[in-house]
Amino acid sequence: MARLPRVHLAGVPEHIIQRGNNRQVCFASDDDFAAYADWLKEYSEAFGVHIHAWVMMTNHVHLLCTASDNSGISLMMQSLGRRYVRYFNRAYQRSGTLWEGRFKSCLLQEEQYVMAVYRYIELNPVRAGMVDSPVEYPWSSYAINAQGKQSALCQRHACYLALADTAAERQQAYRDLFRSEISEDCLLIFAVR
Repeated sequence: MARLPRVHLAGVPEHIIQRGNNRQVCFASDDDFAAYADWLKEYSEAFGVHIHAWVMMTNHVHLLCTASDNSGISLMMQSLGRRYVRYFNRAYQRSGTLWEGRFKSCLLQEEQYVMAVYRYIELNPVRAGMVDSPVEYPWSSYAINAQGKQSALCQRHACYLALADTAAERQQAYRDLFRSEISEDCLLIFAVR
């Protein structure tokens, strides 16, 4: 049976998930995380995709992004995936697939889910028991969104910008969002993919 075409809409934010095949490790060192982040930036720029939030875990990746056209996300993920798999296979003297099939994606209704997805993504290392606070995990966008760390990869979404008038106020409002837990309903919605 042929694969169903993906639906991507220009200007509509998407939650992207890409998992390692059989939940295997996809990032075994800081160099791996850094290479992926560099190529994510390169391909997001090449294909007109704004990256708003991310987390790179040892065996999967979450992204919150918005494309400027209907094909940008697919082209970005395809190019990034191919390049990273070649790098990883060469670095670890392995062959074969790294990713669990195609990446998964979900279009988001801005008002209802965008800020919840920011939190879901950046709290992933906390839920996994890797850190006690999202600020402790170096391979996510939390330090950028919550503390103002500079990043050429991150482009703020309009919902983030609407949190307050100044950068300092936005960062405080963003940190305040993390004081409450994500509802079970949201966790179920985002984890199903």
